[in-house]
Amino acid sequence: MTTTADFRNGLCIEFNNDLYTIVQFQHVKPGKGPAFVRTKLKSLTTGKVIDNTFSAGHKVTVARIERRPYQYLYSDDMGYHFMHLETFEQISIPEDMIPSPDLFKEGQEMEIVFHAETETPLSVDLPPFVELEVTYTEPGIRGDTSSTTALKPATLETGAEINVPLFINTGDKIKVDTRNRSYSERVKG
Repeated sequence: MTTTADFRNGLCIEFNNDLYTIVQFQHVKPGKGPAFVRTKLKSLTTGKVIDNTFSAGHKVTVARIERRPYQYLYSDDMGYHFMHLETFEQISIPEDMIPSPDLFKEGQEMEIVFHAETETPLSVDLPPFVELEVTYTEPGIRGDTSSTTALKPATLETGAEINVPLFINTGDKIKVDTRNRSYSERVKG
């Protein structure tokens, strides 16, 4: 148990029979009335973000979560299979728990968040950027831009489709932002 005085960004708490992580909080001491804490909480099971207000000194239960390093192995009809990088233990996770599974490449390292008391996986965290090769895109035509942000569709080595600038060609390696599935930059070399 802890109180609202111990709130910090990233703290995981049990609230309304679910696990939430504190995204943002603000202690408020109005001129009249008792102090309170305004928070934004993100559910670890559904990903929804909610607003909630706690009275100052309110007691909450802290949930222990652990981030563990895993490597993506393969996927089949049972789900996505990962191997722990230190113990070599393998686990399978259903597709609905994984954001952007089409950006996974075999052998890629990522973190899986576990609820420490029950040993259940809560979410899979991709690194912020992944490097993937463009397997197909239409060739860009020089001078074919009406603005500086002209984009065209491209298919990546994992089968994912994103929009890339006109100067990207088939065979180029690019960096993809996994948070919003957007092109970030071309990888040199």
